[in-house]
Amino acid sequence: MDISSGAGYPASSLSNFAPHEFIIDDVKCASMEGFLQSLKFQNPDMQKYVCSLVGKAAKFKGKNKKWQKTGNLYWQGKVIKRDSEHYQELLDKAYNALAKNQSFKKALLATGNATLTHNMGKNKISETVLTKQEFVSRLTKIRTALTKQQ
Repeated sequence: MDISSGAGYPASSLSNFAPHEFIIDDVKCASMEGFLQSLKFQNPDMQKYVCSLVGKAAKFKGKNKKWQKTGNLYWQGKVIKRDSEHYQELLDKAYNALAKNQSFKKALLATGNATLTHNMGKNKISETVLTKQEFVSRLTKIRTALTKQQ
């Protein structure tokens, strides 16, 4: 099942563009895309603003930020190297927070045992804040945990 904002339910509801609210480190996020794009901004107040955005508005806000050369991303005033374990832990924390959202959970469980894919994504960590593998593996891991809870 290809996860994409243009797909039908449940795949579209699992897109980072989908408006699923969650809270991470006391910051309210309106979508995962808002959170991911916020990581490109060093200023914590700007990060909070970007976290409030959904879909294309979030994507375009961070689109021209040139973080790739340094590999530096930011969260709450701290530099986080894109290729670090600390960054992976932050992604886990964000997706685990998202997994508390009831409509996200419902959509993820509705995928059943389908193999999740993301054809639009990139594979190199130097090119994107979230690779296809990082995205799909987290969704699959969370779905497995949710299924066991039922």
